[in-house]
Amino acid sequence: MATIPQRVSERLVAGIKKFQPILTLAQSHDANESDTVIIITDMLSEIFGYDKYSEITSEKAIRGTFCDLATKVNDVIQSYIEAKAINQELKEVMSNKRWIMRVEWASGLGCANK
Repeated sequence: MATIPQRVSERLVAGIKKFQPILTLAQSHDANESDTVIIITDMLSEIFGYDKYSEITSEKAIRGTFCDLATKVNDVIQSYIEAKAINQELKEVMSNKRWIMRVEWASGLGCANK
């Protein structure tokens, strides 16, 4: 099993602590999908180090539909992320999008949606 370096572990813990009240507030106000995407984008940037303007893209077209976010490194898509309103269950994601996400994952591109 891989070991997480101490520096990375500290950054993850600090980031989670920072965003916990933001997520709690968003949940209590029943944040919609676009507000949730903004929070996810900030988390990807601040916790995981993605540049918001060059390494995170929104509404990425995939096989005739769109995925809410995609992360890229060196202009190569690394992962797709399907977001929903903060209080909406992910199992409600359209079945054709789930299939697309599974195809992308299987092809080695990765996906944050299950």
